[in-house]
Amino acid sequence: MAHEEALQTTTDSEEESTFSSEEEKDFDDELLHFEDHFDAAEKTISKEKTPSCAHHTRATHKRLSAFNSVEKLNKCERDSDQIPAAKRARTLSWKAETDVDQVPQTLRFLPAREPGPQLSADDSHSPMSLFKLFFTESAVENLCHNTNAQAARAMAKGCKYKWTDVSVDELYRYIGLIFYMSVVKMSSIADYWRQDSLFSVPFPATVMSRDRYRTISWNVHMSHPDADEENDRKRGTDQHDRLFRIKPLMDTVRLACKAFYHPRRNVAVKERLVACRAKTGMRRCTKVKPTKLGFKFFDLSDSSNGYIVDFSIYTGKNCFPADHGLSYDAVMSLLDHKVLGSGYHVYMDDFYTSPKLFTDLFALKFGACGAYREQRKGFLKTAANSLSSDSTMGSIRWIRDGPLVCVKWMDTQVVSVCSTIHAASTGGNVKRNIKAQDTWKTKSVPCPAPVTAYSQHMGGVDLSDQLLQYYAAQHKTMKWYRKVFLHFLDIAANNAFILHKELHGNMTRKEFMEELIAELCDMSQKAAPKQSSTEHVPIPGAELTSDDRRNATVGRRICVHCKAVHGKRLQTPWKCQACDVHLCLQLNRNCFLEWHKSL
Repeated sequence: MAHEEALQTTTDSEEESTFSSEEEKDFDDELLHFEDHFDAAEKTISKEKTPSCAHHTRATHKRLSAFNSVEKLNKCERDSDQIPAAKRARTLSWKAETDVDQVPQTLRFLPAREPGPQLSADDSHSPMSLFKLFFTESAVENLCHNTNAQAARAMAKGCKYKWTDVSVDELYRYIGLIFYMSVVKMSSIADYWRQDSLFSVPFPATVMSRDRYRTISWNVHMSHPDADEENDRKRGTDQHDRLFRIKPLMDTVRLACKAFYHPRRNVAVKERLVACRAKTGMRRCTKVKPTKLGFKFFDLSDSSNGYIVDFSIYTGKNCFPADHGLSYDAVMSLLDHKVLGSGYHVYMDDFYTSPKLFTDLFALKFGACGAYREQRKGFLKTAANSLSSDSTMGSIRWIRDGPLVCVKWMDTQVVSVCSTIHAASTGGNVKRNIKAQDTWKTKSVPCPAPVTAYSQHMGGVDLSDQLLQYYAAQHKTMKWYRKVFLHFLDIAANNAFILHKELHGNMTRKEFMEELIAELCDMSQKAAPKQSSTEHVPIPGAELTSDDRRNATVGRRICVHCKAVHGKRLQTPWKCQACDVHLCLQLNRNCFLEWHKSL
C-alpha cells in the first residue's frame, strides 16, 4: 500500500504543484528580487538607447502570475542580447583573484517532497522487496506474457527447441541467474553448467537447466511481437517509435526511480553508453571511445550517493520535442520543477554547458555549474588579462556577465568552469606536488569555489558509474533490446542497493547482491544445495552389447581424475551417474572415490 501511495504521489506531483501561503510569499519575494536585478540591468542598457522593461510595484507584482514574470525576464534577456558579443568582449576583461566578486543571490531550496527515500525506515526491507519496487510483479507478468508470445511466434517459424510457457516465479529465478553471472565471472555462459572442470560451479544447475536458460534468453521480450510488427510497418514515418520494444518496461522503471526516492539538492547530469553492436538506427559512437558502439543514456543522478533519479535514451535526430540542440534539450528533459521542486544545483560536464542553458535554468530557479568550452557559442571570447602558459599554478581569472560567472584556474593546465551558484574568487585550497630545485614539495594553492564544487559533485555520477560496473549484468547478445533490458536490471539493482543503504546501511554491495540472488532464486544463502549422495553411483559409460567379450572395452573414455591430478590418460568404462564424468573404479585405483571427496 505504501508503494502505491508513493507512485500516486509522484503521478499527482507531475500534474499539479501546490505551495503553502508562506512558500507563495517567499516565491513572490524571489521573483521581486529577479525583477529588481533585471531592472538594474535595464538602466545600464538604457544608456545604450535600448528599450527597458516596465517597472512593477510590489502590490502590482502580487497580481502577476509566475509565467508572466518569467516572460518579463526573458524579454529583458532578449534586450541585453541586442548588444553583440564582440562589443561586450571589448568592454569586459578578465579580473584577477584580488578583485572581489559579488556573491550571487542564493536560490531557496524548495523540494517538492522531503529529500531521501520515500519509504519508512521503521519497516524491514529485504533486497528482493526493494528490487521489486522497480521490477514489480505486474511488470514481470507482462514480461512473461510477451516472452511466451515471442516463443510461440518463433516455434511457428520453425525453431526446433522445446518450450514451455515461463511463469513469474521462473522469470525471477532467471533474473537471479543473470545477477549470479555478474558476481561470479566465467568466460562463457556454457561454463556455468560444466561439470567436468576443476572450476565448475554447482549453483546454476540447481536453479534451471542450461537449455532452459538459453531459450528464455532467446525469447525475452518487453513488448508484444504483434505490436512490434505493426510499429515496424511505420518505419520511416513520424508515427514510428524507435523505443517501442523497450517502452513498457522503461516507463515502469523510470516511474519507480522518481517515486521511491527524492534527490537532495546537488544533482548531476551525464551521459552513459551501453555498448552494443546491433544494427539499429540508434547506434552511436563517441570520439573518446571510437571502438564503443551502443546506446547513449542521459542520466540525472543524486550527487550524494549515485542514485539514478531519471534517465532518457538518445534515439537520433529530433528525439526531443524541443529543438534547441541535443545538450540543451537533454538537460531540460530531465529537470521537471513540478516533480523536483526548485532551488536545485545542477552539475554537468562541458558537453552540456552553454550560456543559454544556464540562464534559462536560472530563470526556472535552478542553479547550474559546469566545465565549459571556450569556443562554445555565447561565451565571451576576450584575451584581455587572461591566463597564459606562463601563469603560476593557482592563478585565477574570472569574468561575470549577469548571473553567469566564468572562471579560469591554472592547475597543471587551464581549467574553465562557469556557474550561476558561486562567487568567482571565494574558495579553499588544494594540495599539489610541485618540483623545485630537483625536489618535489607539497604546496597549498588557492582553488575557486566553482572548481571545487564541480569536482566534488560531479563525483556523484562517477559513483553511479562505479556501482553499475561493479556487478554489471551485461554480456554478449545479438538483440539490441536485450542489451537495454540488462541495463534496466543494473539500474534497478543499483537503486535498490542505495535505498537499502539509506534505510538500513548494514550491507556492502557484494552482500546485498548475494542476498538478492538467493531470494530471487528461492535458495538459502547459508549453504548451497548439494545433490543427494544416492545419485553419485557408477554406471557403464556405454550401452551393454550382447557380446560379453566387448562390454569391458566399448565406451571406454579417459578418466577425468587421472588426467587432472596425475597427468595420465588412462581409460575406463565407468562414469558417475550424477556428474556424467568417466572415473576409474578398480581395486588398486579408485578414482571414483577420490573425485567425489573434492566436491
